[in-house]
Amino acid sequence: MITTSGPSASSISLNHRARERCESLISRAAELRMEVTETSGGTRCLDMGISAAGGLEAGRLLAEVCLAGLAQVEIVPGDDQLWPGPAIIVRTDHPVAACMASQYAGWRITDENFFAMGSGPMRAAAGRESLFDDIGYRENPDVAVGVLEAGSLPPASVCQQIADACRVPIDALTLLVARTASQAGGVQVVARSVETALHKLHELHFDLRQVISGFGVAPLPPVARDDLTALGRTNDAVLYGATVNLWVRSEDARLEDLINRIPSCASNDFGAPFGELFARCGRDFYRMDPHLFSPARVVLHNLQSGHTFAAGQPCPDVIRQSFGGL
Repeated sequence: MITTSGPSASSISLNHRARERCESLISRAAELRMEVTETSGGTRCLDMGISAAGGLEAGRLLAEVCLAGLAQVEIVPGDDQLWPGPAIIVRTDHPVAACMASQYAGWRITDENFFAMGSGPMRAAAGRESLFDDIGYRENPDVAVGVLEAGSLPPASVCQQIADACRVPIDALTLLVARTASQAGGVQVVARSVETALHKLHELHFDLRQVISGFGVAPLPPVARDDLTALGRTNDAVLYGATVNLWVRSEDARLEDLINRIPSCASNDFGAPFGELFARCGRDFYRMDPHLFSPARVVLHNLQSGHTFAAGQPCPDVIRQSFGGL
């Protein structure tokens, strides 16, 4: 159940919404080229890009589970002027619940010989991040669903760690796992364009309750041969390739003051591929300029006044350099 008024009007918890979607995925496991395993404690792990092949549709559905079923993800033809490949579209009328309470990768999960970035509605069940104080939302469900961006399936000890944090039995936990360097993993990361815009707004102290809807599009990079290269390409897809439209209710003066600070070009690091910047910072996210993490272009449509504000521009040169050129 939702324990505060929160950003969603739904009476169904984010975790239960995601759990329902997982049941559908499991029934289509062979079709989606995914594998379902169960740990000794009973946690179900959906392998969508570790040992299993996965694929584009697996990635699209993985992204929708990560958004707790409150957003639609589509794979569409891309802009040839930016990158001659497909693009990932995400659209939602529940942006704060879908993107911030669920999709945002705010949980670093570590154990001996295991590391993952955790996202999905299990974060709302754990409620550890100060972000949940800001958006006024936490859950106390009897099931939990999470997405792990990792290089291997989690051991039983990690599953127990997550279940304990979410206050659910270990056999009530479902984890969906994919490498960044996989088709499904790439799709679910690039589907974070709207989320990055919201996170940037939050960093700029904008009241996220004023964000009503979101629509984002970003190019899908080629699958890299290793996770580090894939990390660079998927981040560049958003930082240098994504355009996000947000529908908000605010004062025009506030949006006019804010707009030029939202896109990734507001960062002094803008212009170099993510992989280069990451290496420069010793592969430590926390040493990177937080203002870089935003879409290349952001458009704000004010439902209160009817005016539109836009800033930033995709960078085809950086995209082609990052993705391997042509």
